[in-house]
Amino acid sequence: MAPRGASVRDEGNEMSTTARETTADAFERRLSTTPRSAQERDALIAQPAFGTVFTDHMARVSWSADGGWGDRRVEPYGPLLLDPAAAVLHYGQEIFEGLKAYKHADGSVWTFRPWANAARFAQSARRLALPELPAEDFLGSIEALVAVDLDWVPGADETSLYLRPFMFASEAFLGVRPARGVDYLLIASPVGPYFAGGVKPVSIWVSQDYNRSGPGGTGAAKCGGNYAASLLPQQEAYARGCEQVCFLDAATGTQLEELGGMNVFVVHADGHVETPALTGSILEGVTRSSIITLLREEGRDVVEGTVRLDDLRAGLSAGSVAEVFACGTAAVVTPIGRLAGTEFDLTVADGATGPVTAAVRSRLTDIQYGRADDPHGWMYHLA
Repeated sequence: MAPRGASVRDEGNEMSTTARETTADAFERRLSTTPRSAQERDALIAQPAFGTVFTDHMARVSWSADGGWGDRRVEPYGPLLLDPAAAVLHYGQEIFEGLKAYKHADGSVWTFRPWANAARFAQSARRLALPELPAEDFLGSIEALVAVDLDWVPGADETSLYLRPFMFASEAFLGVRPARGVDYLLIASPVGPYFAGGVKPVSIWVSQDYNRSGPGGTGAAKCGGNYAASLLPQQEAYARGCEQVCFLDAATGTQLEELGGMNVFVVHADGHVETPALTGSILEGVTRSSIITLLREEGRDVVEGTVRLDDLRAGLSAGSVAEVFACGTAAVVTPIGRLAGTEFDLTVADGATGPVTAAVRSRLTDIQYGRADDPHGWMYHLA
């Protein structure tokens, strides 16, 4: 079982890999009769593009209001059969997660803080009026799928098996109420770096016309609607020559919240670090909380509070802001080299990756890939 009170923000040893219970053995193996050949699989994972190639199988659990969770299975990856009246298609009742499986030098496979993802998945489910998947099933589905598709885990540098758990309202019903039929699935994709060009500073457009979420909204839940809301301003960012968009708070339009899919950090020249506080409209990132821990272990003062756009602009102009970076499961840590908006266009320091950004990314990925000790018990053995 997950530790009592486990949450995304747990900072201590989260779980012993020898003292755990999952439902992995309860997942029936319904194996594909037409899996890719070893040669085809190896060719696909040799140069993995993010989120475009998927393994031979997926894990699945079904829920009904009358029977609860059941029919746990690993089955061939393939299209879903949905009724045109499926509630998710009309009312957007769905959530998802993202985490990775890493192959270490000895061939073993591990994942990073999965109980934190399980806790956030449950929090998202509560906000979207979906049933909470037990943490044992969340992790059991990962263990079961990775065991079946183990050969799909790539071993090259900066590669991993991206895991995408998701849940949606599958009941065929046109009515605004929580669905009485729900499906949970887990799919997996061998991936390389999130940005095709590798780790390099990106340009950020600060959106002052659109908001990702607002007070009382779904910003703290990982649901598709939040990301759909970011797509139009993301297009605006592209049109302005930027790779990503940053959103301001909906209440005042003066405070940084997060990027379309990443949390943001500001490193000051005096060494202290700021990141927007979790106000309920910002996603509680697993990578975010891990970085806060690592930075504080270095002796840095990390302030979770209000990051005002005007203060950041002034700091960049005066040189008191040394680095800005973003973080998330997919991209890990991404340096920000330029911050632009309708009335400003500023380079972050010299536009290069800063030493704090580079160091914290290295520390985190060294733990994830088994190149460094894991004092927090963040890594979870899968195979």
